[in-house]
Amino acid sequence: MIPAYNVLFLCTRNSARSLLAEAILNKLGGERFHAYSAGSDPAPQPMPEVVEKLKNLGHDVSSIRSKSYREFQKPEAPRMDFVITLCDELQGQHCPDFGGHAITASWPLPGPGQFAPGSHERVLMLNELYASLFRRLGIFTSLNMDALDRMSLRHRLDHLSEAPLTVAKEH
Repeated sequence: MIPAYNVLFLCTRNSARSLLAEAILNKLGGERFHAYSAGSDPAPQPMPEVVEKLKNLGHDVSSIRSKSYREFQKPEAPRMDFVITLCDELQGQHCPDFGGHAITASWPLPGPGQFAPGSHERVLMLNELYASLFRRLGIFTSLNMDALDRMSLRHRLDHLSEAPLTVAKEH
């Protein structure tokens, strides 16, 4: 039996980007991957547009919630094999260091919170974020984990961060 890999997606608010990534990987990854998400300063709840988008695209949203990364530092928390940060450091967002044995990568993506709820710009950004994460995670799930050493995996993950993202600009 092939072992399952635990993957944690981190961002600041855990209300959009990391939740999208968690839902996408849980759907694409089948039994090979278990995805989780958390934030350094979690929002009280996910963005309603994110939950609605995921529902409309057939994702299970029953366990989607905003939560702190500290939940994954507890002794009873699942051991992470990969930690991928999605913080947009150019916008001053910083993710916690989740060092240790996990293979880490940074995929800085802009947060849709910069746009007003329900705005056309926010909808466009969520569409772009979903498409970008879907592409990246599709490639990630197709990697032959057994054939790659730790450095090669890290390099491949870092390379995935270069996938283009066209983002709506606020007018």
